[in-house]
Amino acid sequence: MLSAKLILTVLAFIAISSAAPSPEAGLAPRVSAAITVCTGSLNPSQGCLEIPVVSDACINFIGGLTFFNKEVSSSKIPGGFVCTFFEDFGCSTDDGVALLTGGSWNMEEVEGLAGIENFNDLTSSISCSPV
Repeated sequence: MLSAKLILTVLAFIAISSAAPSPEAGLAPRVSAAITVCTGSLNPSQGCLEIPVVSDACINFIGGLTFFNKEVSSSKIPGGFVCTFFEDFGCSTDDGVALLTGGSWNMEEVEGLAGIENFNDLTSSISCSPV
């Protein structure tokens, strides 16, 4: 004869197992996208840092990111995103702006408001969003 304790343990296990979400339910963990900015080259990597993409948030190169203020020479944008690199803090469009889509970029030749521009060592803030 089965003990009451064994029966309760089996029932508890079944209840917990059936309550856990499955990957098929669309609740699989998601990995956050990140852009890479470098004070040197992307390959080989020189002075690079990955920055998580927070959609439509302005990221100023201040505090722990001060090292990158007016020093970004190359970048890598994940597919499906567009990032705007701003010459000023606060993602202000008062001065220069570079618009980058998914791919690797040398900041000496990027798409600006007036066509291809040299945006090397000009970035003070960035903002990214999904395409």
